[in-house]
Amino acid sequence: MTTASDPVPPRRFKLISCEVLYREMCQAVSRSPQTVDVEFLTKGLHDIGAPGMCARLREALDSVDESRYEAILLGYALCNNGVVGLTARNIPIVLPRGHDCITLFLGSHRRYLEVFDANPGAYFKTTGWLERGECKTELSQLAVQRQMGLGQTLQQYIEQYGEENGPYLFEMLGNTMRQYSAFAFIRMGIENEERFEGAARADAAKRGFEFRTIEGDTSMFQRLVDGIWDDSEFLVVPPHHRIVASYDDGIVMAEIEGA
Repeated sequence: MTTASDPVPPRRFKLISCEVLYREMCQAVSRSPQTVDVEFLTKGLHDIGAPGMCARLREALDSVDESRYEAILLGYALCNNGVVGLTARNIPIVLPRGHDCITLFLGSHRRYLEVFDANPGAYFKTTGWLERGECKTELSQLAVQRQMGLGQTLQQYIEQYGEENGPYLFEMLGNTMRQYSAFAFIRMGIENEERFEGAARADAAKRGFEFRTIEGDTSMFQRLVDGIWDDSEFLVVPPHHRIVASYDDGIVMAEIEGA
């Protein structure tokens, strides 16, 4: 028999997260009152297109022993529709409401909008993107850019298309950073950030970009793993429902399977 004074046993969650969030997620899990089992997936999933990413995430979900957990947490946002179509089987799936993981790094979707509006032309960098952003797994062969022949160096374009056409094609197709004019490093207060911030600053100088530092916020990571899921911040997908894009301020919503 339990009484009101007895400690409440922690809830048990399974977290499946992109490795770009590794340091922040590990810090949040270490501080959480809940029991959270963590699985990180390669950043390369973002590069193979929405159908391929969704299929790999579905494999990870299907491998979870749901009898051990109360919910599955996703360390992913909408991520170019990579989560669209994922279905909750017998326990809920919980994910942040955001277009991409920068929402998590900034602490809320409202701050995400404020920071983006205040930093036009900025490419956002974090420790995780610098540490794990280059895909060196077998998925690199499946990357959309690679399949389309994009992402090559200027020299590779010159060798393939000649001195006259190579530079033009590189600027139009290969130079994926041409729409940016600044790097914005999001400082999260995680140990050893200085070396990553320094690398981002050096890269900005090399490209002739401005460099800015923005203070991050780990609170949304913490609320995810603590089980504090306000509907304005997180989507809780009930069993036998799937994730769909909502094309409104909610960003994602749950739709009954087969609807």
